[in-house]
Amino acid sequence: MKSRFTTKYTILAISLMLLVAPGCKNSFLDETPVSTLTTDVYYKTEAGFEDLVRSCYPLLRNIHQTRSLVLLGTDLFSPGAYNDPKFATTTPNAGSLNQYDAGLNSSLDDFRVLWTLLYTELGRVNTAISRADGVTGMNETLKSTRVSEAKFLRALVLFYLVQQWGDVPMPLTETQSASKVATRIASAEVYKQILADLLDAESKLPPVASNYGRITKGAAQFLLARVYLTRGWNFKNTLGGSNADFTSALQYADKIIAAYPLAANYKDLFPVRSKNPLAQYTGAQNDKNAEIVFSVQYNPDVLTNKTDPAFAVDAAGGNNLHSVFGGTAESFPGTKGRTSDYNRSQPIYPLAAATYRFYDPQNDSRYDHNFLEVGYALLAVTGFKPLPLLDPNLKINIKSGDTVVYYRPWNNPATALKDRGVDVGGTRNYSVINGSEWGGGYNIVNGVAASGFPSGEPIMWKFWQPNIPYGDAYGTFNESIFRSAEAYLIAAEAIVKGATGGQLGTADVYYNKVLNRALGAKVAADPKCAKFPGDIRSLETVSYRATPANISIDLILDERARELLGEYDRWFDLKRTGKLIERVLKYNPWAIKSNTIKDTHYLRPIPQSEIDLSFPAMSQNLGY
Repeated sequence: MKSRFTTKYTILAISLMLLVAPGCKNSFLDETPVSTLTTDVYYKTEAGFEDLVRSCYPLLRNIHQTRSLVLLGTDLFSPGAYNDPKFATTTPNAGSLNQYDAGLNSSLDDFRVLWTLLYTELGRVNTAISRADGVTGMNETLKSTRVSEAKFLRALVLFYLVQQWGDVPMPLTETQSASKVATRIASAEVYKQILADLLDAESKLPPVASNYGRITKGAAQFLLARVYLTRGWNFKNTLGGSNADFTSALQYADKIIAAYPLAANYKDLFPVRSKNPLAQYTGAQNDKNAEIVFSVQYNPDVLTNKTDPAFAVDAAGGNNLHSVFGGTAESFPGTKGRTSDYNRSQPIYPLAAATYRFYDPQNDSRYDHNFLEVGYALLAVTGFKPLPLLDPNLKINIKSGDTVVYYRPWNNPATALKDRGVDVGGTRNYSVINGSEWGGGYNIVNGVAASGFPSGEPIMWKFWQPNIPYGDAYGTFNESIFRSAEAYLIAAEAIVKGATGGQLGTADVYYNKVLNRALGAKVAADPKCAKFPGDIRSLETVSYRATPANISIDLILDERARELLGEYDRWFDLKRTGKLIERVLKYNPWAIKSNTIKDTHYLRPIPQSEIDLSFPAMSQNLGY
């Protein structure tokens, strides 16, 4: 493989020595300098090989925090202002990944960044696999387990690569010298390699890891379920898939369901917190729940919570899931400014207006957990002016802990003035914002923006972790990559596509297991989402409980949206099912406006920097 990261791989190998002593009390990933021995000598020892395998884990942080190619430009994530009827003119550019315009090309840096990370990781795992035979004095069963961990990671990286780019270079041995040759391998062959690695890993990995966070048999089985499901769809007849793959996906999903029970409550999977920071909880993690099959680990010590010494600019650091989905509390009256009370919420992956409308706010506990519906004053404010542009003489006093903003459920807007805030002529001493007003950025009074109270949309704080330093990447919450709730939905999808022999029965049974957990005590309710999620003014609803008559790929995609919102999967879901164009043109207002998304966009362009470095020049995907 010829790219920039592999040409310097020998240098990078030295940085792999910054690893963990096995006796570390916090995590098997804690970094400790161990030696100045050469890698050729050190990696032949048991301690050196253990460290080499450990070095394959940290880049999972960087990879899974590089979310733009997985979340943006889908049906769930996009700037929502264009969809707001109050805007008579076009709002600012939403970026090529949302608009599918000419800027979505091989020079867009998002493609280079993810490509580089994935191939850097591929280089590392290949090194571990290639060096295994030279290791002496190590228990063979333990060595086989470590090699299987590396093979799982190789399969995961190749799976991400082939889904994004189709035919890709597939080096399978350690890179020890620079090369410009980069031969793209057919997708069907890549899938064969992925399955070979996973099946071998499954047979040798233990059910319980020696250190929490290492790869287990369950992780291999879960990824097998995903891979078989994806290959069964057989994108453009290029993956070598068949209908038998759906049955294999179902069988592996059943194994996960049997071994990893669902958490009692959806919220049990995420940090413990209070929606009112003044009553903040300690922030217990909940990230070792039995439902979680595999997660990316984060060190609880923020001083050492770094990702990888090979990257001068370390974007990953701690977990940043708490701060990247938009909505903000920094404009709330009585705010303390940039503090850890509400932390920072950047609109890097903002939710589309339609996303909230996939939920039943009254009955689905995921709505209550995922979105901040009420904002509070953290400090008292005397003489606050809710209408500074229209009535500067109107003043109210706000006490610490008072409500300052209430985002009404999308399906229950406030229509009477008595239920609206004083900022729009109502009687409430806080701003009341209806779902049709989310994303606008202002409350409007008589056609004029009233900026005294905040507006916008509810903060998406599914992953909110209290009591961490203000900033973007200091969370210590482990990021779940596989959990058994998804296995139920994989099973449902496989059955809809013709799989047979499910241990729980029909597709609707699997689907409703996830839904019923979300409904909790309201399990008897018939949950209703918007019938037309893309129309923020429509209040018409439709049930999203599954029956044998209504279970479909779209129903399952809607449920995946509710359950897995913000997790590392959405673009893959739409690509796998062939629903990318259809659903993006329903729910992403920027793609609707540009109307330029096309079949080409089911694959990403090969980064131009990689083509320029290769000889003979690597071919580009069609349409770019």
